[in-house]
Amino acid sequence: MTEEPPRVKATEHSFQIVEIIRDAGGIGLAGVTAQTEISKSAVYKHVQTLLRLGYLVREDDTYYLSNRFLSFGRGARERLPLGEIRSIVTDLAATTGNATNFIVHETEYGIYSYCIEPGEESYLPFGEGDVAPLHATAGGKAILAHLAADEREELLTDRELTAYTEKTITNAGELMTELNTIRSQRVAFDREEYVEGFQCVASPIIGSDQEPIGAVSVTGNIQRMSGKRLDEDVAGLVTSAAKSIENEILSA
Repeated sequence: MTEEPPRVKATEHSFQIVEIIRDAGGIGLAGVTAQTEISKSAVYKHVQTLLRLGYLVREDDTYYLSNRFLSFGRGARERLPLGEIRSIVTDLAATTGNATNFIVHETEYGIYSYCIEPGEESYLPFGEGDVAPLHATAGGKAILAHLAADEREELLTDRELTAYTEKTITNAGELMTELNTIRSQRVAFDREEYVEGFQCVASPIIGSDQEPIGAVSVTGNIQRMSGKRLDEDVAGLVTSAAKSIENEILSA
């Protein structure tokens, strides 16, 4: 078992507050305090520090994230092979008529890093920058299945597998069986395991070191993504798109 790295509670609290403000789209001190286990005075100190540093702005009694965070997002995206990803993911969205995503692998997470919604009917229940749980999303499972065996086992056995819906697989043994199939077929499915009413298919992108760089996925509601369309039609398009991106990256 890998030793847990040291933790700084003050840093955790500051980022928790930032995430609460981000998710709320603006909120007051009382609202922040209600969503944490931190005292009101401690919340006030964290908020005032972030305000003084320029990472929050205040309008009346409501706090918002400042536009300084845009530079962080821009810096993070510069690490992505967007030149190889953008056109293929965009074409895939146009061809399927569904929301299409590139999920990058970062340590123990998947991150929705590039998302295309071709129309109102393709609404995504998540957005760029959101975490894709490795065990509960198609893209996450595509990544998880192609990790080194010891890393995959550690992720499955050393932590609780959160249930996001009634269909989320939370048994490590059951999930491992599915991952073996995903590894051999290079295609993964999320059948309402992350968000009720939405299904997804994904395929991994493997780097020159045989480690997963990320995955391409297509998401849609169960009316648009089910049966043969999900299991065969869109699955085939997704695996082809993932292989194209993989070839582009390896030849760059």
